[in-house]
Formats: sequence, structure tokens, C-alpha cells
Amino acid sequence: MWTGILGGRRVAGSEVLHSYWTLAAERQRVYHARLDGEPAPWTEDPVVSKYRFTNAYRAADRVSQDLIRVIYSGPQEPRDVLFRMLLFRFFNKPETWAALENARGEISADDFDVEGYSRILDDRLARCERVYSAAYIVPPPPFGEVRKHRNHLRLIEHMMSSSLENDLATAPSLRAVFSRLISFPSLGPFLGFQLTIDLNYSPLIDFDENDFVVAGPGALSGLAKCFPNARDMDPAGLIRMMVETQEDQLDFYGVNFKDLFGRPLKLIDCQNLFCETDKYARVMHPDRRGIGNRTRIKQQFAPFGRPAVPFFPPKWGLDPSETEASVAAVG
Repeated sequence: MWTGILGGRRVAGSEVLHSYWTLAAERQRVYHARLDGEPAPWTEDPVVSKYRFTNAYRAADRVSQDLIRVIYSGPQEPRDVLFRMLLFRFFNKPETWAALENARGEISADDFDVEGYSRILDDRLARCERVYSAAYIVPPPPFGEVRKHRNHLRLIEHMMSSSLENDLATAPSLRAVFSRLISFPSLGPFLGFQLTIDLNYSPLIDFDENDFVVAGPGALSGLAKCFPNARDMDPAGLIRMMVETQEDQLDFYGVNFKDLFGRPLKLIDCQNLFCETDKYARVMHPDRRGIGNRTRIKQQFAPFGRPAVPFFPPKWGLDPSETEASVAAVG
């Protein structure tokens, strides 16, 4: 198995580390094949073909793609961009965003009215329509409202009136942005880091995604399976080691990995892949214990047609036009 050096100490991977790169490559294989309009099956991996896994690159996931489009559609004044990002991500459901937009017109910070927005969501709930995604939900903040969505709207109101916009403009690092976000009620380390990355997609801040990482609960479990003898080591350091040695590891395991239009995996991507590997290993390596007692993968893979031509933050300089899907869409 592959071994690396972290802090002067040799770190040895288990057989699950090989699966980490297999999953990353096969998930990318599926992603590119679907973009190119290839017919199924897109992979011969029985686990990847059956179960749902996020993309190897966080920004390529469907809801992240929706968020990035929301960020760059509409007024680009910093206050408006911040408001749209918070409003979309706290509910994390494109249908909820569409309902608000249909009712209010162009979404802007000046238009925000907690009571008015609440009534729109009240109506959806009265029709038994969901307003939240199940992907990850911000815990209800303590603003005294009876219903959860109203408390989240109050949290947005609080954040928008707390000089956050100015703090972002003067933040010296990604870590500083994270520290500011987790100062708000109900935003713990995991969600604070996710929102930090969301903001870094926007024009509001522009830091290297390799500046800073926070390992979520699923990633910690995946790390424990991939590096069982390194449980006392800094998770962020292990994730950084993955980023810095990705080419060496891919060569070692003989894995053919097609990246994201020339963009290598970043800290956030490798962090997410540990979470997905934790799930993958439940089937492929059931004897490997992580953190917690989960033994099954809940969601099965059900593709929703051909994916849209991807859109990434313009500042990244990526060019997805090499895909057949892009050519077909333009033609």
C-alpha cells in the first residue's frame, strides 16, 4: 500500500485508500461520460453504478452548480450576491428558490422582507411541498419563531445587518472568513466551512481553495478507514497530504483519473471524497471500521437525464467547451 510522510511521520494507507482513488476516478468517468452524451452504463464499478455518490469535485455537483448560477445571475453588487448566496444555501433546494423568484421577481437584498418571504414558504408547506433539501440543513437558530424556515430567514436578516459584507471585503484569508461565519448562531464548523467555500465561488472573496480545510464527520470516518494508524494525526494535514501527493498516488495505484477540465483536486474535493469513500467502503470493505455505526448506503443512483453544460466561477478560467455536450448545446 501507498505510504506518505506527514510531519516527519510515515503514514500508511489501508486497502480503502486504493478504493478512495478508484471511487474518485469512476465518479469522474461517469461525470464526463454523461456530459459527452454517452449511453449507460458509464462505469463497470458495481457500487458506483448502483449507489449515489457526489461528484469528485464539489463544484460540479448539481446543487452547487445551481448555487453558482444563482451567484452570477442577477445584480452583482456585493450585498445582493451575499444575500442570494445565503438565501439559496440555507434551503439548498432549487424549487424553493424558484418559488421565491416567481413570487417576488428578481431576488435582491433591498427586496428582502422576512414576513413576505415567510408567507411564500408557508404556502408551499401548506401544499405539502418541501422547502428544504435533505443534503445538509442548517440547524434552526434561536430567533423565537415557531417554524424553522422563519428562523432561518431571521438568521439571514441578522447576518445581512451585521457588517458581514464589509468583513468579507477585508478578510485576509479563507480561515478568517470561516471564523467570522461560525460566530453566527447555528453555524458550526462543518456548515461554516461549507458556506466559506460557497462564498469563495463568488466575486466577494478570492482565495485558493488549498488555503484551509475543515474535515466533516463523514470525512473523519473515511480518514479512519483509509489511514487506520493515523487517528491521532491532524485531519486537515492528512487531507492536505492527499492534495499534494495526488499524482503520486494515482500513479502508484495505476488509476486513470480525468480531472475537471485541467483543475486538480483541491482540499474541499479531497475532504468530500473521504466522506464518499466512507460510504463506498461500507460495501467494498465492510470489515473496516470508521467512526459511527453506519453499515449501509441509503441512496441509489438515479440519473436525471443528460446534465446541463457545467458553469464554474469565471475566475477559475475553466473551459468545459471541450465536451461534446457543450458543442451540442451550442449547435
